[in-house]
Amino acid sequence: MPITALSLSILTTFALPGWFSWDPLLPYFTAVFLFTLGVSIAIRNAPAQASVLDKIILCGPVFLAMPMAVFGTQHFIFPIGVGRIIPSWIPAHTFWVYLVGTCLILGGLSIVFQKFAWLSAGFFGIMLLLFEALLHIPQVMAAPHNNLAWEIALRDLSFSCGALSFAAMQMGEWRIKNTRWVISATRTVVGIVLMVFAVEYFLHPELLPGVPLKQLTPSFVPAHLLWGYPTSVLYVVSSVSLLINRRVHLAATSVGLFVLLSTIMFCVPIMVQNGSNIGAGLNVVVDTLLLSGAMLCMAGRCAQPEE
Repeated sequence: MPITALSLSILTTFALPGWFSWDPLLPYFTAVFLFTLGVSIAIRNAPAQASVLDKIILCGPVFLAMPMAVFGTQHFIFPIGVGRIIPSWIPAHTFWVYLVGTCLILGGLSIVFQKFAWLSAGFFGIMLLLFEALLHIPQVMAAPHNNLAWEIALRDLSFSCGALSFAAMQMGEWRIKNTRWVISATRTVVGIVLMVFAVEYFLHPELLPGVPLKQLTPSFVPAHLLWGYPTSVLYVVSSVSLLINRRVHLAATSVGLFVLLSTIMFCVPIMVQNGSNIGAGLNVVVDTLLLSGAMLCMAGRCAQPEE
């Protein structure tokens, strides 16, 4: 499969005129198309009695799937740059870049179309755990005082927990012993991650609400230097709820909706301002949306009666 994808990529490159570039057309098209299609499918398949909030929660997997596919397309557009991230001791960098890119695209499509969605989400969660072991943990150990390395590691860990939680929920009778430990473990890990994020936002309230990376809240936002404080309070309260296993559905839903609003209100304008720069524009949207999707996937699981 990756060899076929590589061959098609090469053929497409030769078939297109020299002035044509898939950057940034393909990632933007993928994002808009899959987001629109996935949300429409999720809403159409929602129970007739579902409320607006229920329908938003049911869109949580779409908020995982669309970014997966977008990042997958970037593996084909920027294979050299992505390949530099892979540790030097792993052979055949190009092969792994195209393999992971293909898997991300197919996995995103699987979740959007709700075909073997649990399997795709499970593999995505496992893949992110492998990234933790191969990429993020070594970077943290190499620079333990680098806050950004910690935040990236925790960010991807929260994404993995959301995907694994969704996968476990979809595995038939999810309450059986073989899957309940996954639900409990992901809830605890996300609770810890949110607590760390809360401290970071309290110390640096100027950071963009969602995931506390380098991105600042846009200056056009009223009180743009203070948004980290309400973010910190929400994350602390939700973290405690997750850790003590009380009102988990409310906590996960609150964070998911807050991050979704942050994506719409703050990240989309940033994307518009940096339309030609995927790293500074589109990736800010999909990164933040992924956290919303992870939390809404946990909320969807927690819509079941509390243990």
